[in-house]
Amino acid sequence: MLDINKIRHNPEEIKRALLKRMDSVDFTELLEWDAQRRNLIVLNEEKKAKRNKVSDDIPGLKKQGVDVQGLISEMKQLSNEIKENDNILRDIEAKIHNFLSALPNIPADDVLPGGKENNQVIREWGSKREFGFTPKHHVDLATDLGIVDYERGAKIGGYGFWVYTGIGALMEWALLNYFITEHLKDGYTFMLPPHILTYQCGYTAGQFPKFVDDVFKVEASEERENMQFILPTAETALINFHRGEILKEEELPKKYFAYTPCYRKEAGSHRAEERGMIRGHQFNKVEMFQYTTPENSEIALEELVEKAEKLVRGLGLHHRVTKLAAKDCSASMGKTYDIEVWIPSMNDYKEVSSASNAYDYQARRGNIRFRRTNTSKPEFVHTLNASGLATSRIFPAILEQYQQEDGSVIVPEVLRKWVGRDILKREE
Repeated sequence: MLDINKIRHNPEEIKRALLKRMDSVDFTELLEWDAQRRNLIVLNEEKKAKRNKVSDDIPGLKKQGVDVQGLISEMKQLSNEIKENDNILRDIEAKIHNFLSALPNIPADDVLPGGKENNQVIREWGSKREFGFTPKHHVDLATDLGIVDYERGAKIGGYGFWVYTGIGALMEWALLNYFITEHLKDGYTFMLPPHILTYQCGYTAGQFPKFVDDVFKVEASEERENMQFILPTAETALINFHRGEILKEEELPKKYFAYTPCYRKEAGSHRAEERGMIRGHQFNKVEMFQYTTPENSEIALEELVEKAEKLVRGLGLHHRVTKLAAKDCSASMGKTYDIEVWIPSMNDYKEVSSASNAYDYQARRGNIRFRRTNTSKPEFVHTLNASGLATSRIFPAILEQYQQEDGSVIVPEVLRKWVGRDILKREE
């Protein structure tokens, strides 16, 4: 959520920044409501002060024999006015809250305006493999090797689901073990959060109310506070771990990572080239998350990018790092870098990690603050996240980039201790 004080004092500056990612911005009504709200607060405080003073005077006046019936009637009327103003104030505050809740984060100054066309490739690692044979699609490789069953996955769960079988399941688990081991080495705290979350979790993450229909709902109550949904990413849980808390400066940064399956509707048409695991309704992911002081969040973002990229380098996969333009960032994020792995069958790059800085946007929605050692006033923390990593695109990239002419697939060296073999081939 944006700080209304910034909008009040610098509306044109905030408007220009938001137009990097929005087609139009109009603060006219918001500023009118804000002025109304502040005037009503002052007016009501004056009325309450008067009511309290007169109410305190009435007993003394009664003892003096003064007829106070008129004052009592006047105070009842004043109380009614205060109550009416309080009701108006609640309505105005609800309008302000809803308006601010719908606004996306302010893009960082160095983020370009526009959409995908303005994304910037920052660097590449490795190079595209030159095949001396006709390479296969990962679906065909996985099916021929008997390590992923797409047909039975669709039978069990419907379109967009699959089943890892045998060595395929070991490969998937090896990837997760690899990610977890590396994050533990880096001093991150391992978390296993609930998969079913409350509406407030989605709101704090910045996904609700706009994207409330994009999740799988468990309890589709008309009352938001009773709604539950299955998490689309562990970020949605981790941002809420310290919701409503005031942390100590010396506790920061807090560095967490979590393993969860991720559940997404992925509404809309699926392109033919995205068959298989490129886009599904359930996939496994390890997510990194940090709470930092404002002055350290940019350093933390660079750290997260490096850690995610290091994992892909460790797998030996050709990839690139892309800085997203404003409209391609998710609404909660002020800056995002994507680590994109090359998928030979698509001759394209697919995101396997998004490393993002939400600045204080999520912290304001979740009222997550910290108190500096030498001051008493709490400040909002900055929050950051990065996939480390999503397996549903890493797995296809391994199959396609490491495939051999005979249909076998070399296992990346870092995974072999968990998979128990150097090469995947069809078991007779």
